[in-house]
Amino acid sequence: MRVEWLLSPRIESVPVPKIRAISLDLDDTLWPSTPTLMRAEQRVHAWLAEHAPAVPAMWTIEQLRELRWSIFNKHAELQHDYLRIRRLAMHTAFEQAGLSGALAHETIERALDVFMTARNEVDLYPEVRDCLERLSRSYALASLTNGNADVTRIGLGHYFKAAISAHAHGTRKPDPALFHVACRELACDPGEVVHVGDDIELDVCGARAAGLQVIWMNRAQAAWAGNDAPAVVNDLIGLERWLEER
Repeated sequence: MRVEWLLSPRIESVPVPKIRAISLDLDDTLWPSTPTLMRAEQRVHAWLAEHAPAVPAMWTIEQLRELRWSIFNKHAELQHDYLRIRRLAMHTAFEQAGLSGALAHETIERALDVFMTARNEVDLYPEVRDCLERLSRSYALASLTNGNADVTRIGLGHYFKAAISAHAHGTRKPDPALFHVACRELACDPGEVVHVGDDIELDVCGARAAGLQVIWMNRAQAAWAGNDAPAVVNDLIGLERWLEER
């Protein structure tokens, strides 16, 4: 056994880079997205009932949602820009309700403003603000989202060195290119950044493919299918604990 040990090839461990920065998904990582989006859509529908009543008379909230998904699935080139998809769906709904022209265009843009205002009225998970305050003292933070939430409008912008959104860069998670945008904004190599997000395909697989370290934000405490589970936390306090234990 001694001879075999001496003749065995030496295996050198590869050091894990020190984490210098954190990229954070937004929806369902820092706040629950479903109540926010439902509230925003209800507010738009009510606004349309006053300013373009023919549209909500013909289209329910659910039907408008299905129309947007139809556009999303048919147009891969638009999938990085949810607001553009929402705008196209609105134009279709207006036209089928018999509304077109400059006035219809202006009304649609005003309706989208109503949506975006409500879209950025989020209910943060309880620990988020305090944790961001502490994390931002030790790490450079970037938000990284496929959605159209705006951390500045939400009141969190001062915690982040960079805010990366899919629509501004022409691609979406899980494309490694979007993660690499965040790395450049953070002035870090990919291995020096840990990405935290809730979506297995978009966040975990995307960040892995881009060479970032990864933490799965699993607030629902779901089971991981497979034997390649990443590090897992249930909230940002868990993230702080994970960072302290490294």
